Amino acid sequence: MILLRNEQTFPVDVQKLKQNARIILAALDYDDFDLGILLATPEVIHEYNRTYRDKDKPTDIISFAYHQIPAGERIEALSDEDKNLGDLIICPSYVHDDLERWGQTFEQRMNVLLVHGICHLLGYDHEKDEDYEVMKIQEDYLLEKIS
Repeated sequence: MILLRNEQTFPVDVQKLKQNARIILAALDYDDFDLGILLATPEVIHEYNRTYRDKDKPTDIISFAYHQIPAGERIEALSDEDKNLGDLIICPSYVHDDLERWGQTFEQRMNVLLVHGICHLLGYDHEKDEDYEVMKIQEDYLLEKIS
């Protein structure tokens, strides 16, 4: 189940966002897992970024994985309660204000961030160049599914 809470005022097509999240989870064969998405203000995401990442500034997205797994490994859910990928916090106004940097539309950038965040929930990261390459392949595959 996709649990989406919109606590900000920037216009977002929340139904399309939920639909894209469902498509992504189905493509990954995690369509029976829960995913939480919070659409937050810059102030709220700033607080999360400061508290959980020691970065004293707002950002576009933060991911909180329920399971800690290596990239590419399958989550072994031992119970229904384990069928949880984690939570994403996205700041739509930050995304909008940062569009010029990326050369994308708002909808395109939200799709990229949704895919990026879900990949982080599944253990992918981009700290090293070789990890980035593995993550990029997965992201491109998933972006094709929702484009």
